[in-house]
Amino acid sequence: MDWKAILRKQLRMLFIGSEEIALVDSIPHLEGRFDPEGSLGLYLHIPFCRQICPYCPYNKVLYTPATARRYAQAVIKEIDLYAKHLGDTRITSFYIGGGTPTTMLGNGLPQILEHTQSSLNLDCDIHMESHPNDLTDANLERIQALGVAHLSVGVEALQDHHLRTLCRSYSVEQVKAALERAVAKGFRCVNADFIFALPFQTIQEVQQAGQKLLELGVDQVSAYPLFTFPFTRLSTRLGRIDKPQMSIIQRRKMFAVLERLFSQAGFERTSVWAFTRRGVPKYCSVTVPRYLGLGASGSTYLDDVLYFNTFNVQAYIAALDSQRLPIALSLELTRRMQMAGWLYWRIYETRFRKVDFKQRFGLEFDNVYGFLPKILSALGFMEECEDEIVLTNRGAYWLHVLQDLFSINYVGRLWGISQKESWPSSVVL
Repeated sequence: MDWKAILRKQLRMLFIGSEEIALVDSIPHLEGRFDPEGSLGLYLHIPFCRQICPYCPYNKVLYTPATARRYAQAVIKEIDLYAKHLGDTRITSFYIGGGTPTTMLGNGLPQILEHTQSSLNLDCDIHMESHPNDLTDANLERIQALGVAHLSVGVEALQDHHLRTLCRSYSVEQVKAALERAVAKGFRCVNADFIFALPFQTIQEVQQAGQKLLELGVDQVSAYPLFTFPFTRLSTRLGRIDKPQMSIIQRRKMFAVLERLFSQAGFERTSVWAFTRRGVPKYCSVTVPRYLGLGASGSTYLDDVLYFNTFNVQAYIAALDSQRLPIALSLELTRRMQMAGWLYWRIYETRFRKVDFKQRFGLEFDNVYGFLPKILSALGFMEECEDEIVLTNRGAYWLHVLQDLFSINYVGRLWGISQKESWPSSVVL
């Protein structure tokens, strides 16, 4: 057992009281688990892409018009199955991810969104991911006509040789033009996804890319280091290159450049990796406390249960054609798991209030996790401002490095198995 496995085991025992977590092939009982007087986030997964990027770990298949049409009908059936459980539950965030959601702009996505709005109690803007190649003026107008107010653009890099490494199908000039068109349309927030710590990337290139994003007028930048999940093609390819990956220290230096750049430009940190222009509503993520996931590989996180739909698109469609929920794996969450999960995502957002913990669990934060602020404050990782705990830049980075010990390992196992098996019997994390 390596040191990472030992550390994961010890932290699991500390926070959840168990050495392992096991998801099983069971559809949880959902009656009464949705509060008609409460709120809920909504996630919709569009698994289609026109090409498969070698670094991407997310569930995706090549786009075909016929499969996309069948998929849209399946999502509509899934919405109908949930509508009876949700009642008047307010949907307070709606995030469409992928894959590439803009592959379905003219083939199923309008029907899905129309049905969502007529069947569920939407009380929020729509946030959606997009591919630069899809962002023509006409398509941007179609996106806005669907009610999308917050748009994320998968920029990934702003040097042509790095775009080639990532196998992105556009040039720097093309992606810059796409961003300029998106910004000019007046979305409430235009987010640019950017990957740093690429093979042989320099700090100067990261600085230049960050500066260019500011000049293009984006409202938010989500900057992620290159993660190489074991089941991706890029992981295999990089294994054949002599020392292609950045060390943790090198990544920290690169990210510090972006922290300074965006802070000086008037942006504030809104998550571990995201910086948002002050006064602009952030492009949201799925860090909301409770959410429902639709689509192949969609995950749902409620107060006391976590479950995942099958990753296989054809199996997902077949399940809904049979009028049954396409849930493949589920985990009943103990009280300690719920509290640990809450803390994990609040750390990801870099700030939280102790009173929110008490409101959610009926317990004083200091009575459960009082040791954490003391240790982390001594390390310079966080600061306490009355009831609020705020991570420093240093803390945000290094705590997420620690989180990645779990997330990359867990995602590697869960997604790796789920992409091979439509209905796994279990997955032990």
